[in-house]
Amino acid sequence: MIYLFLNSLSTSQIGLIPRKAAWEVLQAVAAGAYADSALERVLCKYSMNEIDRGLVTELSYGSIRQRNLLDSWIDYLGKHPSKKQPPLLRWLLHIGLYQILRMNRIPTSAAINTSVELAKRSQLLKLSPVVNGLLRSADRLHSSGQGIPLPKSASARLSQEQSLPIWLIDELIGWKGEQDAERIAIALNKVPTLDIRVNRLSSTPLLVKNELNTIGVKSAFIDGYPDALEVESGSGDLKKWPGYAEGKWCVQDRNSQWVVPFLKPSSFDRVLDACAAPGSKSTHLAELMGDKGEIWAVDRSPTRLKRVSENVDRLGIGSINLLSADTSTLLELKPSWKGYFQKILLDAPCSGLGTLARNPDARWRMTREKITELVSLQSNLLRAVIPLLASGGRLVYSTCTFHPQENGQQISGLLSTCSKLSLIQEKQIWPNSEISGDGFYVAVLELK
Repeated sequence: MIYLFLNSLSTSQIGLIPRKAAWEVLQAVAAGAYADSALERVLCKYSMNEIDRGLVTELSYGSIRQRNLLDSWIDYLGKHPSKKQPPLLRWLLHIGLYQILRMNRIPTSAAINTSVELAKRSQLLKLSPVVNGLLRSADRLHSSGQGIPLPKSASARLSQEQSLPIWLIDELIGWKGEQDAERIAIALNKVPTLDIRVNRLSSTPLLVKNELNTIGVKSAFIDGYPDALEVESGSGDLKKWPGYAEGKWCVQDRNSQWVVPFLKPSSFDRVLDACAAPGSKSTHLAELMGDKGEIWAVDRSPTRLKRVSENVDRLGIGSINLLSADTSTLLELKPSWKGYFQKILLDAPCSGLGTLARNPDARWRMTREKITELVSLQSNLLRAVIPLLASGGRLVYSTCTFHPQENGQQISGLLSTCSKLSLIQEKQIWPNSEISGDGFYVAVLELK
């Protein structure tokens, strides 16, 4: 529940609205909501122009992404550690601190004054002097170039500077060494690009690029991704951009677009997408197959499968069949599917560590224990789909993570117990601040 009550705002106080909205997003995420869903609800709640909507997004996602760093400033400057502060106060301080430390275009006075005003207009009235004092102290320290002290250990330093859980920093250093771990951590904090995949059944990248340009949305081709465009600038609801409603394109990260071609799908193949929601890879399959063949998109969640259906309908695809089922029991449900599919895609549930830049709250949800549970689930799913693969058929296992247990070690374990499978190709893409795109893993397997 969000405990925030503001009176009506005058024109001079209108800058409070986007900050109030961002504060609400932080409170919702702290209560368990996903950041994208919380942001969408808040943006629907308030009537704001595009500049203010952009400010809400940056304040929300930035404050969530930089939680460790912002807490470190509260720990250093406050009378009480961040985690012992009243949650409502902690998140408001995050909003103010993020503007001071990370948003050079926002005048410090605006960051401090709006934060104090929000405190006064909420149940934090008596704590408004605390907000004022701590933010002014942070401004003086930041302006001096001194900053707060850094921890001595490499793991703690990177965890504070790059705002990642220390367990993940420890893992990164163990896998890649301190220098590369820092590069990856920096990439996980880079604001991601907006990539789209053009539906080759109904348009081309050049046509979509030109149509977007008519409303001032600038885009560019992406080398190595024949159906992709990177949106370089643009505003407004993208669902109202030219071509979206007509199914000429969909949003999909470039490295996600990189996965399906490993299947080498061809017209008239029988293909299973074993964990299909939200449907970006199922529809990509259909587009590459010329909307021919037989594609089954399976997902255990009827709600998530509905999203697949909506995407299929909007893109005008007719070759995809939908089935709500647990992939681990598919052979029991569909005995006739034994050895039926020439191609199987298992885009497995995973830790999502490769997408932390895109999903800022995911870094605070994932733990080593959850990864252990996911590894077990992935193993069960792999073993469940193998009997469905035809002799000579191809299985692509993919994740959006870089954790070895979910990737290379998972496949090594499978191969050690299944002599009929052979590894044809394996590729890991790590997050890179100089090259856009999420982190992904793909293994291509064939059944003898």
